[in-house]
Amino acid sequence: MADDKALPFGKHLASTDKKTRDKAVKSLASFLAESTDAIPKSDMAKLWKGIFYCFWMSDKPLVQQALATDLAEIILNIPSAQGALDFLRGFWETIVREWKGIDQLRIDKYYLLIRRFVNASFRLLAKNEWNEDLVTEYNSILSERSGPLCPTDIRIPSSLTYHLADIYVEELNKAAFISPFPLPAPVTTIILPFLDVAAHTPTKTTHLRIQSALIEPLVEALSTPPPPPTEDDEDDEPARKRQKRDTTDSGEYAELLANACSVDPRKEGVLSRPTLKKLVLQRIFDIASQETTRDSNRRKMYAVWKAYADDEDEDEDGDGEQPPDGSETVFS
Repeated sequence: MADDKALPFGKHLASTDKKTRDKAVKSLASFLAESTDAIPKSDMAKLWKGIFYCFWMSDKPLVQQALATDLAEIILNIPSAQGALDFLRGFWETIVREWKGIDQLRIDKYYLLIRRFVNASFRLLAKNEWNEDLVTEYNSILSERSGPLCPTDIRIPSSLTYHLADIYVEELNKAAFISPFPLPAPVTTIILPFLDVAAHTPTKTTHLRIQSALIEPLVEALSTPPPPPTEDDEDDEPARKRQKRDTTDSGEYAELLANACSVDPRKEGVLSRPTLKKLVLQRIFDIASQETTRDSNRRKMYAVWKAYADDEDEDEDGDGEQPPDGSETVFS
């Protein structure tokens, strides 16, 4: 596809004039919403470079917030799910490539942009009923070389990985609040890229950040019974909405965990918190047990598994699964 046909607005995205940039963004959104042709990778890279600098030039907080939302919403209006994933791949490749050039005065707005895109990505996958192939490809976009969660690519800035760990489940919860999922969200599958980083990263601080910012808060939330509704909330729709919003902000992931499964939404249906907790911990154990997992990371993952495993059930059964021989020394 020729550049002049595919990207008629590309050069205007990075204009110094706000009106020109705004018009270009609208043209971009309309073009992608109507296009049925795949954009070549080279054209996508040029397009995203223009979008990146369009956002770079947005200065005022309200303008930045509106533009971040508008750009992320484009994902949901692209006709094909594959086209939307191609657009997302272009986003992440550009973010990784340009990240080190973002100065301290602009970094917060790019953190905001990432939040918006993560949120819209979850709504895209939910809209497509958590199609297994789409979720797998989305995870690969994050985990492949040049992706923000590739554990073996030394070019990936640690601050980018940290930010994703900080916001990922939180934004999944917010997405569930904004657009209730038609099928349960496959939580274990969704967090796989982070478990992969936790298993393979050579950096101790990266492993600990994923553990403290994502794994432990999620398992803690799964360990906490959901709050029972009150009579007032049952009769008062505004109050019920306020309660949901407050719970969402508290980081307890109430919206998500009310409609979540482990891997297969259609077969599993909505799982209880205790059941989902066991399945998440089992996946942590399984990944820790893989031969390719770094030894130091394996010990830390086993420690998390042991700390949150249901000790009472294991004591009663007497045959609960245990880490390989010799690993117990890390728990003393």
